[in-house]
Amino acid sequence: MKYVDEYRKKDLILSVSEKLKSISKKEIVLMEVCGGHTMAIHRFGLHSLLPSNIRLISGPGCPVCVSSQHFIDTAMAYSKLPGVIITTYGDLIRVPGSSTSLEKERANGSDVRIIYSVLDALEIAKKNPEKRVVFLGIGFETTAPLTAAAILQAQKENIPNFFVLSAHKVMPPVMKALVDEGVKIDGFIAPGHVSAITGTAIYDTLASECGLGVVISGFEPVDMMHSVLMLTEQLESGTPKVEVQYQRVVQHDGNKIAQQILDDVFELRDDQWRGLGTIPKSGLRIRENLSAFDAEKHFQVEVPESTEPKGCICGQILRGLKTPVDCGLFAKKCTPADPVGACMVSGEGTCATYYKYRS
Repeated sequence: MKYVDEYRKKDLILSVSEKLKSISKKEIVLMEVCGGHTMAIHRFGLHSLLPSNIRLISGPGCPVCVSSQHFIDTAMAYSKLPGVIITTYGDLIRVPGSSTSLEKERANGSDVRIIYSVLDALEIAKKNPEKRVVFLGIGFETTAPLTAAAILQAQKENIPNFFVLSAHKVMPPVMKALVDEGVKIDGFIAPGHVSAITGTAIYDTLASECGLGVVISGFEPVDMMHSVLMLTEQLESGTPKVEVQYQRVVQHDGNKIAQQILDDVFELRDDQWRGLGTIPKSGLRIRENLSAFDAEKHFQVEVPESTEPKGCICGQILRGLKTPVDCGLFAKKCTPADPVGACMVSGEGTCATYYKYRS
């Protein structure tokens, strides 16, 4: 299959591995900030092909995982209101809140529906004019334009019972926050799908001010190994910069149409990240002129102070300070069938990935 088979060639992967071993001299820590990258690394066993001086750590790249406990608890509170339909992507329904989950609330009678597109939520709103339909908007710059387009469509079609609870986030502020916190990172493997929307300029500060290399990578094993090689060459030569490995998809300027839709609907705000607290200008809220579709403006609910699950170290895992095997709950009390923390729920979660490929 074009753009798949040629990026999984064993001889090519091994040749990159040998080149890495021949040129790498320094102790290097690289962070991938995409759950898809974490999954690819473990699925294809790429750790075993790297020299011992190069270490890969996982960062806050799973949209479900980084959504704050308060956001989950707010969604739960909405689900208990009369006449409300909650629409959400599948993974989010199983994320434990402080005391319950959307899955459990649905079992208790709340109208919680799994959808595959935000446009499905619009259709549900049109077919149920007597109900208030809330879409739980999560994800980074990749999925946020779709939510923005749905809001504009709701305005155009005058669908007054459609609302969005936004937990959409942007990637660069959290990457810089980890560096500012002092997490040991020598370079970033940046997400290809996010960068296809944003372009490359969003990472310039990391290179120019933080002195860190950034390589935007695809998702196949050759992509990942090539990205590690590119970063290693930067670090060995002392020339950190922003480069695109995923050139078959990512352009320097990104997707201008998607960027404009984002800007028309959303504005930056300080936002909460699971395990990282509040990060300035890292979230997206709906602009005032579209506040009629903003669930936070429409619904008045009291949400008790959120609490993290006892013993869960998702926050440290998302910051690259720990791995799932450092958690006493991992593969014991916390499993994909009965998750304790958000990182075990999503297919892109670090804990779920470690569990799936732990053998």
